[in-house]
Order: sequence, then structure tokens, then C-alpha cells
Amino acid sequence: MKLILHQYDLRLKHTFKIAHDMRDVQQTLIVELQDGAISGFGEATATKYYGKTIADMVNLLEANRPLIESYQYQDPADFWETLKAPFTSNSFALSAIDVAIHDLYAKKRGLSLIELWGGSAEKLPLTNYTIGIDTVENMVRKLREFPWSSYKIKLGTNEDLKIIRELRSVTNATFRVDANCGWSVDETLRNAREMKSLGVEFIEQPLKANDWDGMKTLFEQSELPLIADESIEQEEDVLRCQGRFHGINVKLMKCGGFTPARRMIAKAKSLGMKAMVGCMTESSVGISAVAQLLPWLDYVDMDGFLLISNDTANGPKVKNGDIEIAKGAGIGIDRLLPR
Repeated sequence: MKLILHQYDLRLKHTFKIAHDMRDVQQTLIVELQDGAISGFGEATATKYYGKTIADMVNLLEANRPLIESYQYQDPADFWETLKAPFTSNSFALSAIDVAIHDLYAKKRGLSLIELWGGSAEKLPLTNYTIGIDTVENMVRKLREFPWSSYKIKLGTNEDLKIIRELRSVTNATFRVDANCGWSVDETLRNAREMKSLGVEFIEQPLKANDWDGMKTLFEQSELPLIADESIEQEEDVLRCQGRFHGINVKLMKCGGFTPARRMIAKAKSLGMKAMVGCMTESSVGISAVAQLLPWLDYVDMDGFLLISNDTANGPKVKNGDIEIAKGAGIGIDRLLPR
């Protein structure tokens, strides 16, 4: 088996702004595990917020090349335990490898991962489409450019309620609000009260990631459900979110791949919380991986490939206003596109 690394600069269709970042280009790394004519793929993006660079990921993967290339198609979840120690400093690189190994494992058996895990591709949750922070006028324009049934609205400005009112005036779509740690407790309570009447479904990560006391207050008093994002990274965070959030947004790169993500989803469900899987600004490789978890989710945010103009692969398609997941074995990606 051969490890191949592909670096890309993904160009965003619009400048993407959230409460703690702004960018026009997203650097990403595609990990390929090649065995003869079959390849497994995984993806990891660079991020300032979590301090992950492509160079760091490449160096770590190269340092562990012999270990990675020694994989002999044993259970991918068991192999993840072997990889966990050397990759403890970089869950993003670990995720890319874990996804690629799962992809290759399923392709060798001629099954999608949904099929391998005993799931059904019927009645899957629909993704939202993300509207990044901008002027109110530009956010309205972006919404009009991309008619959709559900939007994630990035907030954390001095005009958050005005933005939601203006967007509501031009669509009846469901709104999900993501404050990206940008609010206080009092702001959240006020905004939740107002936004409930404006058709907002839930609020994602209103407070800073470590404000557990504030989240407990919000959990008890908020008029809208609260979903953890920055507060949920590793498996041990699921229990900490109980009684502070109504649901969790698991991201493969933050937790280290499919292996821990599946356990986190199951744990959240057992605790009575909603399960969501989100994405970074990533290509169809990463989004096709997210899609394999759909049968076990209440909500999903897998619109990353829609935000870029130069995809890395032929993955999900937009059909009749919905995203149709890639068909085929593994995650449904059989090759990368020419640059």
C-alpha cells in the first residue's frame, strides 16, 4: 500500500467570514492510500482557530509513513487505536488517515460505508447552506442567489437580529444560527426569544468553548435548542455537554475520524441529545465522508463543497434543491480531478 499526499488551494466563491475568521482561499490536504487500482481517500483542512497547518500535517504523516503503509485490512477501528498515540497532537491528520483507511476497507468489499455499517440511505436529513457574515445587503443577495430549504446563518455582529429579520423577509426557509462563540449569556437569551418567532430552529455555539457555567444557564433558560460545536472536540466532551447543550455537532477532523465520531454520535443519542455532523470548508472528498454518517443523524451541515469553485473530486450533486450523495463503494469517490 502506498501513501500519496495531495495539496490544494480551494477557492471560495465568496469571502467567508465568521466571528473569529475570514478567508478567500482554503488550504486542504487530500490523503490517498493506494493499493493497486483501488484508492481510499480522506481530507484535512488547515485552520487558524485550531492551529493546524498543511505543513505540520504533511510532516506528521511522512514521519509515520511506514506505520500507515503497513495496514493490512484489519478492522479500521482497531488500526485507529494503533495510530492514536503517534497522532495525538493532530486530530486533523489522524482523521484524514482514518477516513482513507475506512474508504479503502469498504471498497475492497464492494460496499459503501453506509452499507458496511448496516445503515439505510432512505429518508436522510437534508443539509443546510451556509451564509457567512457580511453586510445585511450582501447576505440577502447570497441567499437569493442560492434558493434552499434550510440555511445556516453565521452571526456574531452588532446587527444579528436585524440580519435575521431581513433574511426572513425574503424566504420561508428554516434558519439555523451559528454564533461561533460570539455572544454573551444575556445576548443569547434575548436573541433566542426573538429568533424563535422568526423561524430559527436552533442556535449553535453561542458562548466561548469553555464557558460551561454560562451554557448551563442557557440550557435551563433558552427558548431555542442549543447545539455544541467549539465545545465538542473529543469523545470525553460528549458527557460534559450533557445538561449544557441539547445536541452536539461532531466534526471528523476535530475528533480524529470515523472511528471516534461514530462512538460520539451513539453516546449523544444514548444521553438524549441530538446528533449533528458538520464540515469545514472542504471539498467533495471530506463531504462524501460526512455523507456516510447521514442515517444516524438528526441534522447535518455538509455544504462545504458548494462554497468552493475548484472541487477536488466528483462527489455529491445538487438535485431538485437537495444534495444527492455520491454513489459507489467506500465514500463514493473513485478518483481525484485533474488540477
